[in-house]
Amino acid sequence: MRLIQLSRDSIAFPSPEAALREPNGLLALGGDLSPARLLMAYQRGIFPWFSPGDPILWWSPDPRAVLLPEQFHLSRSMKRFHRRSPYRVTLNHAFERVISACADDREEGTWITPDIIDAYMRLHELGHAHSVEVWEGEEPIGGMYGVAQGALFCGESMFSRRENASKTALLVFCQHFINYGGRLIDCQVLNAHTASLGAVEIPRREYLAQLAIFRPLQLPAYCWVPQILS
Repeated sequence: MRLIQLSRDSIAFPSPEAALREPNGLLALGGDLSPARLLMAYQRGIFPWFSPGDPILWWSPDPRAVLLPEQFHLSRSMKRFHRRSPYRVTLNHAFERVISACADDREEGTWITPDIIDAYMRLHELGHAHSVEVWEGEEPIGGMYGVAQGALFCGESMFSRRENASKTALLVFCQHFINYGGRLIDCQVLNAHTASLGAVEIPRREYLAQLAIFRPLQLPAYCWVPQILS
């Protein structure tokens, strides 16, 4: 198998099965970050991820990390913290501030370049990308963003500037997502943080089969209306 060069004249993608096993399901390079191409990618279980100065790289990992929202791991210490938490949680109140904070809060550098921010802002304005914000007073101190695909939510990144802030974002979002019929959260590649919260790995073919089932399921429109969650 070889890395595939995408054309700027077509938004078509190769089959995810063509992705290289190493590193982490690298499938293709090139193309652009237009809303149409990004949506086509998510519909096929593919996402962009690349470093500043590199060409656009497209990935479809095998295995895939996912979280069943009802299986979010709520530790006893987190349960106690959440019960007394001073944080306020909102949905779609400050998408640009969340994605910018996700870019800024990474000591090792970030793949969330200005071009990525602009691209996902366009998806947000079109109603496909969403953010969860955790506030302490008027300051956003944690949050997450991602792309909705019917009853499946593709999580992209999180940030945390206070104790348990990103955990609070995901916990409250899981509860909200379940209430509106959400079925699965895509975490892309498993790491220690997402594993501690209940994410597991499944074969890519299983993820693609679930994506095909959940993507056509339309959640009630109010699910994504800007609102206070807790």
